[in-house]
Amino acid sequence: MPKINVYLPDELAEAVREAGVPVSAVCQRALEQAVRRITAIRETVLGDLDDAALAARLPSFTARARTALRLAADRSADPADPASATGDAAVGTGHVLGGLVAEGDNLALHVLRAIEIEPDRVVRELAARPLAEAGGDGAARHFSAPAAGALELAVTEATALGHNYVGCEHLLLGLIAEPDGTGGQLLRSLGAELRLTRRAVAAALAGYVHLRATQAAAQAAPPATDPVMAALATLTERIERLERQNRQDTA
Repeated sequence: MPKINVYLPDELAEAVREAGVPVSAVCQRALEQAVRRITAIRETVLGDLDDAALAARLPSFTARARTALRLAADRSADPADPASATGDAAVGTGHVLGGLVAEGDNLALHVLRAIEIEPDRVVRELAARPLAEAGGDGAARHFSAPAAGALELAVTEATALGHNYVGCEHLLLGLIAEPDGTGGQLLRSLGAELRLTRRAVAAALAGYVHLRATQAAAQAAPPATDPVMAALATLTERIERLERQNRQDTA
């Protein structure tokens, strides 16, 4: 049976040894799942899929992520795109990155700004680069090999973050992690480092969850005209102010 070497960071390797994790069995299972997912991605014929069919093919992808992929397919079919003009039917990582930006209202764009990369600059850089990548057969519109790899890495990034869905922020991480595609090369040239972007994604998601919880609490709260609730709100505000002052004094 062929052997594949798996290299782990020192800390993880030590933790694996201490826990007695059956590395071979775990890796084999993970690789089987990855092969199935990436094969499904590569075999997806985008021109024949409506939104419902794309959702069935990529069930863990959010609506915004699927919209970005649909926009990516549209970009690759644009006659003005050099890859389309040469008959290359592959949807590349540059197209996927362009689809993320074109979607216009996703978390990946906020993350890009957080790491000081303006989406408008991404658009300009994409326009200056050839986007053709290996993977098209000239007859049907598939994901290129790098784009399929980026989508699989997006699934991996989502899993590592403990998420059961793949959003645009995970697609961004997948593009950065994929080594060969135009999209990742462009992002890395603009300063998108994978670990830094992961931290930005985690921070953005934490802020989003906090905002949603705050909004839900505000909607569920009794009217502010209730005198008891008003008094409690005043007391809570005073306690929080005192706690902030105490932290400043002890700092």
